[in-house]
Amino acid sequence: MTSTRKHLLVAGITFVVLLAVALLDTSLAPLFGVVGARIKHILDATLFTLGNQPLTPLSLIKISLFIVVLAFCARATMVVLQKKLLTHTGLATGQQFALARVISYLIFAVGLVIGLESLGLNLSSLVVLGGALGLGVGLGLQTVVSNFVAGLILLIEQPVRIGDRIEVGSTFGEVVAMKARSTWVRTNDNVVIIIPNSNFIEKSVTNWTANDPRVRFCLPIGTSYKSDPAQVREVLLKIAAAHPDVLRDPPPDVVFHDFGDSTLDFLLRVWSETKVPVPAVLKSDLYFAIFEEFRRLNIELPFPQRDLHVRSISPEVASTLWPPPTDFRPQA
Repeated sequence: MTSTRKHLLVAGITFVVLLAVALLDTSLAPLFGVVGARIKHILDATLFTLGNQPLTPLSLIKISLFIVVLAFCARATMVVLQKKLLTHTGLATGQQFALARVISYLIFAVGLVIGLESLGLNLSSLVVLGGALGLGVGLGLQTVVSNFVAGLILLIEQPVRIGDRIEVGSTFGEVVAMKARSTWVRTNDNVVIIIPNSNFIEKSVTNWTANDPRVRFCLPIGTSYKSDPAQVREVLLKIAAAHPDVLRDPPPDVVFHDFGDSTLDFLLRVWSETKVPVPAVLKSDLYFAIFEEFRRLNIELPFPQRDLHVRSISPEVASTLWPPPTDFRPQA
Protein backbone atom coordinates (compact mmCIF):
# COMPACT_ATOMS: atom_id res chain seq x y z
CA MET A 1 0.00 0.00 0.00
CA THR A 2 1.41 3.43 -0.99
CA SER A 3 1.98 6.26 1.48
CA THR A 4 -0.88 8.29 0.00
CA ARG A 5 -3.36 5.48 0.43
CA LYS A 6 -2.25 4.95 4.02
CA HIS A 7 -2.81 8.63 4.83
CA LEU A 8 -6.23 8.57 3.16
CA LEU A 9 -7.17 5.46 5.11
CA VAL A 10 -6.09 7.00 8.42
CA ALA A 11 -7.95 10.24 7.62
CA GLY A 12 -11.09 8.33 6.70
CA ILE A 13 -11.00 6.27 9.90
CA THR A 14 -10.45 9.42 11.96
CA PHE A 15 -13.41 11.15 10.33
CA VAL A 16 -15.67 8.15 10.91
CA VAL A 17 -14.64 7.98 14.57
CA LEU A 18 -15.26 11.68 15.14
CA LEU A 19 -18.61 11.50 13.37
CA ALA A 20 -19.60 8.48 15.45
CA VAL A 21 -18.67 10.31 18.66
CA ALA A 22 -20.71 13.32 17.63
CA LEU A 23 -23.70 11.19 16.73
CA LEU A 24 -23.62 8.90 19.73
CA ASP A 25 -23.06 11.62 22.31
CA THR A 26 -25.52 14.39 21.61
CA SER A 27 -24.08 16.44 24.45
CA LEU A 28 -21.22 17.27 22.06
CA ALA A 29 -23.56 18.43 19.33
CA PRO A 30 -23.68 22.10 20.52
CA LEU A 31 -19.94 22.28 19.87
CA PHE A 32 -20.79 22.22 16.17
CA GLY A 33 -22.97 25.35 16.44
CA VAL A 34 -26.38 25.62 14.78
CA VAL A 35 -25.81 22.48 12.75
CA GLY A 36 -24.94 20.56 15.90
CA ALA A 37 -28.05 21.79 17.68
CA ARG A 38 -30.14 20.76 14.71
CA ILE A 39 -28.55 17.31 14.72
CA LYS A 40 -29.22 16.99 18.46
CA HIS A 41 -32.86 17.90 17.93
CA ILE A 42 -33.23 15.31 15.15
CA LEU A 43 -31.46 12.54 17.06
CA ASP A 44 -33.46 13.10 20.25
CA ALA A 45 -36.84 13.17 18.49
CA THR A 46 -39.12 10.30 19.46
CA LEU A 47 -40.06 8.18 16.49
CA PHE A 48 -42.34 5.78 18.34
CA THR A 49 -42.61 4.06 21.66
CA LEU A 50 -42.14 0.39 22.36
CA GLY A 51 -44.07 -0.28 25.54
CA ASN A 52 -43.02 2.60 27.80
CA GLN A 53 -39.68 3.07 26.07
CA PRO A 54 -39.41 5.90 23.50
CA LEU A 55 -37.25 5.06 20.51
CA THR A 56 -35.26 7.87 18.93
CA PRO A 57 -32.94 7.89 15.90
CA LEU A 58 -30.00 7.92 18.31
CA SER A 59 -31.22 4.84 20.16
CA LEU A 60 -31.79 3.04 16.88
CA ILE A 61 -28.26 3.92 15.75
CA LYS A 62 -26.85 2.61 19.02
CA ILE A 63 -28.84 -0.60 18.74
CA SER A 64 -27.73 -1.11 15.13
CA LEU A 65 -24.07 -0.52 15.96
CA PHE A 66 -24.34 -2.81 18.95
CA ILE A 67 -25.82 -5.62 16.84
CA VAL A 68 -23.08 -5.20 14.22
CA VAL A 69 -20.34 -5.34 16.87
CA LEU A 70 -22.01 -8.31 18.58
CA ALA A 71 -22.26 -10.20 15.28
CA PHE A 72 -18.58 -9.49 14.60
CA CYS A 73 -17.62 -10.76 18.07
CA ALA A 74 -19.69 -13.91 17.64
CA ARG A 75 -18.10 -14.53 14.26
CA ALA A 76 -14.60 -13.93 15.65
CA THR A 77 -15.32 -16.32 18.51
CA MET A 78 -16.38 -19.04 16.09
CA VAL A 79 -13.23 -18.59 14.00
CA VAL A 80 -10.94 -18.69 17.06
CA LEU A 81 -12.65 -21.79 18.42
CA GLN A 82 -12.59 -23.61 15.11
CA LYS A 83 -9.09 -22.62 13.95
CA LYS A 84 -7.15 -22.31 17.21
CA LEU A 85 -8.72 -24.12 20.18
CA LEU A 86 -10.85 -27.05 18.99
CA THR A 87 -8.15 -28.27 16.60
CA HIS A 88 -6.21 -29.49 19.65
CA THR A 89 -9.09 -31.67 20.81
CA GLY A 90 -10.04 -35.13 19.68
CA LEU A 91 -13.18 -33.93 17.94
CA ALA A 92 -13.69 -34.56 14.24
CA THR A 93 -13.65 -31.62 11.84
CA GLY A 94 -17.41 -31.62 11.48
CA GLN A 95 -17.92 -31.74 15.25
CA GLN A 96 -15.49 -28.85 15.73
CA PHE A 97 -17.40 -26.75 13.23
CA ALA A 98 -20.78 -27.62 14.78
CA LEU A 99 -19.62 -26.82 18.33
CA ALA A 100 -18.03 -23.52 17.27
CA ARG A 101 -21.16 -22.50 15.35
CA VAL A 102 -23.52 -23.34 18.25
CA ILE A 103 -21.34 -21.42 20.73
CA SER A 104 -21.30 -18.39 18.43
CA TYR A 105 -25.11 -18.50 18.19
CA LEU A 106 -25.39 -18.65 21.99
CA ILE A 107 -22.99 -15.72 22.40
CA PHE A 108 -24.99 -13.67 19.93
CA ALA A 109 -28.35 -14.51 21.54
CA VAL A 110 -27.23 -13.94 25.15
CA GLY A 111 -25.29 -10.81 24.23
CA LEU A 112 -28.28 -9.44 22.35
CA VAL A 113 -30.57 -9.86 25.35
CA ILE A 114 -28.08 -8.36 27.82
CA GLY A 115 -27.06 -5.54 25.50
CA LEU A 116 -30.59 -4.43 24.64
CA GLU A 117 -31.54 -4.48 28.31
CA SER A 118 -28.47 -2.37 29.15
CA LEU A 119 -29.44 0.15 26.46
CA GLY A 120 -32.70 0.69 28.30
CA LEU A 121 -34.95 -1.31 26.02
CA ASN A 122 -37.52 -3.34 27.92
CA LEU A 123 -37.56 -6.66 26.10
CA SER A 124 -40.92 -7.59 27.55
CA SER A 125 -42.36 -4.91 25.30
CA LEU A 126 -41.07 -6.79 22.28
CA VAL A 127 -44.04 -9.09 22.62
CA VAL A 128 -45.91 -6.42 20.69
CA LEU A 129 -43.73 -7.24 17.70
CA GLY A 130 -44.75 -10.90 17.78
CA GLY A 131 -47.76 -10.29 15.58
CA ALA A 132 -45.72 -8.28 13.10
CA LEU A 133 -43.05 -10.99 13.00
CA GLY A 134 -45.67 -13.67 12.42
CA LEU A 135 -47.14 -11.61 9.60
CA GLY A 136 -43.70 -11.21 8.05
CA VAL A 137 -43.09 -14.94 8.21
CA GLY A 138 -46.46 -15.56 6.61
CA LEU A 139 -45.72 -13.10 3.80
CA GLY A 140 -42.45 -14.61 2.69
CA LEU A 141 -39.96 -15.21 5.49
CA GLN A 142 -41.07 -18.78 6.04
CA THR A 143 -38.40 -20.01 3.61
CA VAL A 144 -35.66 -18.15 5.48
CA VAL A 145 -36.89 -19.44 8.84
CA SER A 146 -37.20 -22.98 7.47
CA ASN A 147 -33.63 -22.94 6.17
CA PHE A 148 -32.32 -21.49 9.43
CA VAL A 149 -34.07 -24.15 11.53
CA ALA A 150 -32.86 -26.84 9.12
CA GLY A 151 -29.31 -25.49 9.58
CA LEU A 152 -29.61 -25.89 13.35
CA ILE A 153 -30.87 -29.47 12.89
CA LEU A 154 -27.92 -30.24 10.61
CA LEU A 155 -25.49 -28.89 13.21
CA ILE A 156 -27.05 -30.96 16.00
CA GLU A 157 -27.71 -34.26 14.19
CA GLN A 158 -24.74 -33.95 11.78
CA PRO A 159 -26.02 -36.14 8.95
CA VAL A 160 -23.75 -33.99 6.77
CA ARG A 161 -20.41 -32.60 7.91
CA ILE A 162 -17.61 -30.48 6.51
CA GLY A 163 -15.50 -32.62 4.19
CA ASP A 164 -18.20 -35.19 3.39
CA ARG A 165 -18.77 -36.28 -0.20
CA ILE A 166 -22.49 -35.98 -0.81
CA GLU A 167 -24.97 -36.30 -3.64
CA VAL A 168 -28.12 -34.17 -3.62
CA GLY A 169 -30.22 -34.47 -6.74
CA SER A 170 -27.82 -33.93 -9.64
CA THR A 171 -25.17 -32.26 -7.44
CA PHE A 172 -22.17 -34.35 -6.39
CA GLY A 173 -19.27 -32.86 -4.47
CA GLU A 174 -17.58 -32.04 -1.17
CA VAL A 175 -19.17 -30.03 1.62
CA VAL A 176 -16.91 -27.01 2.14
CA ALA A 177 -19.08 -24.73 4.30
CA MET A 178 -22.29 -24.88 6.32
CA LYS A 179 -23.97 -21.51 6.77
CA ALA A 180 -27.05 -20.51 8.76
CA ARG A 181 -29.22 -20.58 5.63
CA SER A 182 -27.38 -22.76 3.13
CA THR A 183 -24.66 -25.35 2.62
CA TRP A 184 -21.87 -24.92 0.08
CA VAL A 185 -20.90 -27.96 -2.00
CA ARG A 186 -17.83 -27.86 -4.27
CA THR A 187 -18.07 -30.12 -7.33
CA ASN A 188 -15.21 -31.81 -9.17
CA ASP A 189 -15.28 -28.91 -11.64
CA ASN A 190 -14.32 -26.59 -8.73
CA VAL A 191 -17.75 -24.99 -8.90
CA VAL A 192 -19.50 -24.19 -5.61
CA ILE A 193 -23.20 -25.06 -5.53
CA ILE A 194 -25.16 -23.29 -2.77
CA ILE A 195 -27.94 -25.59 -1.53
CA PRO A 196 -30.65 -24.40 0.90
CA ASN A 197 -30.46 -26.28 4.20
CA SER A 198 -34.10 -27.34 3.96
CA ASN A 199 -33.18 -29.59 1.00
CA PHE A 200 -31.13 -31.77 3.35
CA ILE A 201 -34.17 -32.27 5.60
CA GLU A 202 -36.92 -32.66 3.02
CA LYS A 203 -35.11 -34.64 0.30
CA SER A 204 -32.99 -37.78 0.07
CA VAL A 205 -29.27 -37.14 0.45
CA THR A 206 -26.52 -39.64 -0.40
CA ASN A 207 -23.54 -39.26 1.92
CA TRP A 208 -20.68 -41.30 0.49
CA THR A 209 -18.38 -40.85 3.50
CA ALA A 210 -20.78 -40.61 6.45
CA ASN A 211 -19.53 -43.69 8.34
CA ASP A 212 -16.40 -44.75 6.46
CA PRO A 213 -14.09 -42.95 4.00
CA ARG A 214 -13.80 -46.18 2.00
CA VAL A 215 -16.25 -46.60 -0.89
CA ARG A 216 -16.89 -49.60 -3.12
CA PHE A 217 -17.18 -49.16 -6.88
CA CYS A 218 -18.78 -51.69 -9.24
CA LEU A 219 -17.58 -51.94 -12.85
CA PRO A 220 -19.83 -53.94 -15.21
CA ILE A 221 -17.83 -55.94 -17.77
CA GLY A 222 -19.08 -58.19 -20.57
CA THR A 223 -17.20 -60.84 -22.53
CA SER A 224 -18.25 -63.14 -25.36
CA TYR A 225 -19.56 -66.65 -24.77
CA LYS A 226 -16.27 -68.00 -26.15
CA SER A 227 -14.33 -66.68 -23.14
CA ASP A 228 -13.39 -68.73 -20.07
CA PRO A 229 -15.07 -67.25 -16.95
CA ALA A 230 -12.28 -68.48 -14.68
CA GLN A 231 -9.66 -66.75 -16.85
CA VAL A 232 -11.71 -63.55 -16.95
CA ARG A 233 -11.97 -63.56 -13.16
CA GLU A 234 -8.23 -64.10 -12.78
CA VAL A 235 -7.39 -61.27 -15.18
CA LEU A 236 -9.78 -58.79 -13.53
CA LEU A 237 -8.44 -59.51 -10.04
CA LYS A 238 -4.86 -59.12 -11.29
CA ILE A 239 -5.64 -55.73 -12.84
CA ALA A 240 -7.45 -54.51 -9.74
CA ALA A 241 -4.61 -55.60 -7.45
CA ALA A 242 -2.07 -53.73 -9.59
CA HIS A 243 -3.86 -50.37 -9.31
CA PRO A 244 -2.34 -48.18 -6.54
CA ASP A 245 -5.67 -46.60 -5.54
CA VAL A 246 -7.50 -49.91 -5.04
CA LEU A 247 -7.48 -51.04 -1.42
CA ARG A 248 -6.15 -54.46 -0.44
CA ASP A 249 -8.50 -54.56 2.55
CA PRO A 250 -11.33 -55.10 1.74
CA PRO A 251 -9.95 -56.99 -1.27
CA PRO A 252 -11.41 -56.65 -4.78
CA ASP A 253 -13.69 -59.41 -6.01
CA VAL A 254 -15.43 -60.51 -9.20
CA VAL A 255 -19.06 -61.58 -9.45
CA PHE A 256 -20.47 -63.59 -12.36
CA HIS A 257 -23.54 -61.44 -12.68
CA ASP A 258 -25.67 -62.82 -15.54
CA PHE A 259 -25.95 -64.51 -18.93
CA GLY A 260 -26.72 -61.66 -21.32
CA ASP A 261 -28.10 -61.80 -24.84
CA SER A 262 -24.61 -61.69 -26.34
CA THR A 263 -22.38 -61.51 -23.26
CA LEU A 264 -21.21 -63.15 -20.10
CA ASP A 265 -21.77 -60.35 -17.59
CA PHE A 266 -19.31 -59.82 -14.73
CA LEU A 267 -19.01 -57.21 -11.97
CA LEU A 268 -15.58 -56.09 -10.83
CA ARG A 269 -16.01 -54.66 -7.31
CA VAL A 270 -13.15 -52.63 -5.86
CA TRP A 271 -12.72 -50.46 -2.76
CA SER A 272 -10.98 -47.10 -2.74
CA GLU A 273 -10.43 -44.21 -0.37
CA THR A 274 -8.31 -41.82 -2.41
CA LYS A 275 -10.51 -41.83 -5.53
CA VAL A 276 -13.83 -41.13 -3.82
CA PRO A 277 -13.83 -37.50 -5.07
CA VAL A 278 -13.19 -38.65 -8.66
CA PRO A 279 -14.76 -42.10 -9.17
CA ALA A 280 -14.81 -41.68 -12.96
CA VAL A 281 -11.00 -41.48 -13.00
CA LEU A 282 -10.64 -44.79 -11.15
CA LYS A 283 -13.11 -46.52 -13.47
CA SER A 284 -11.36 -45.09 -16.52
CA ASP A 285 -7.96 -46.35 -15.37
CA LEU A 286 -9.31 -49.85 -14.76
CA TYR A 287 -11.19 -49.97 -18.06
CA PHE A 288 -8.04 -48.94 -19.97
CA ALA A 289 -6.04 -51.70 -18.28
CA ILE A 290 -8.81 -54.28 -18.83
CA PHE A 291 -9.07 -53.47 -22.52
CA GLU A 292 -5.30 -53.80 -23.05
CA GLU A 293 -5.09 -57.09 -21.13
CA PHE A 294 -8.11 -58.59 -22.89
CA ARG A 295 -6.63 -57.71 -26.27
CA ARG A 296 -3.30 -59.24 -25.31
CA LEU A 297 -4.91 -62.48 -24.15
CA ASN A 298 -7.41 -62.60 -27.05
CA ILE A 299 -10.38 -62.41 -24.73
CA GLU A 300 -13.13 -61.30 -27.03
CA LEU A 301 -15.24 -58.28 -26.18
CA PRO A 302 -18.76 -58.92 -27.43
CA PHE A 303 -20.96 -57.01 -29.82
CA PRO A 304 -24.70 -57.42 -30.42
CA GLN A 305 -25.45 -60.45 -32.63
CA ARG A 306 -28.71 -61.26 -34.36
CA ASP A 307 -29.84 -64.20 -36.53
CA LEU A 308 -31.74 -63.04 -39.63
CA HIS A 309 -34.22 -65.48 -41.14
CA VAL A 310 -35.47 -64.50 -44.62
CA ARG A 311 -38.86 -66.00 -45.39
CA SER A 312 -39.71 -64.18 -48.59
CA ILE A 313 -37.27 -63.26 -51.36
CA SER A 314 -37.44 -62.67 -55.10
CA PRO A 315 -35.93 -65.30 -57.46
CA GLU A 316 -33.53 -62.71 -58.89
CA VAL A 317 -32.03 -62.03 -55.48
CA ALA A 318 -32.00 -65.72 -54.54
CA SER A 319 -29.98 -66.56 -57.68
CA THR A 320 -27.16 -64.25 -56.52
CA LEU A 321 -26.77 -65.98 -53.18
CA TRP A 322 -24.35 -68.81 -52.57
CA PRO A 323 -25.11 -71.27 -51.30
CA PRO A 324 -28.67 -70.75 -52.48
CA PRO A 325 -31.27 -70.61 -49.71
CA THR A 326 -33.22 -73.82 -49.28
CA ASP A 327 -36.16 -72.50 -47.32
CA PHE A 328 -37.83 -69.46 -48.77
CA ARG A 329 -41.04 -68.53 -50.44
CA PRO A 330 -40.64 -66.73 -53.79
CA GLN A 331 -42.58 -63.57 -54.12
CA ALA A 332 -45.77 -63.92 -56.15
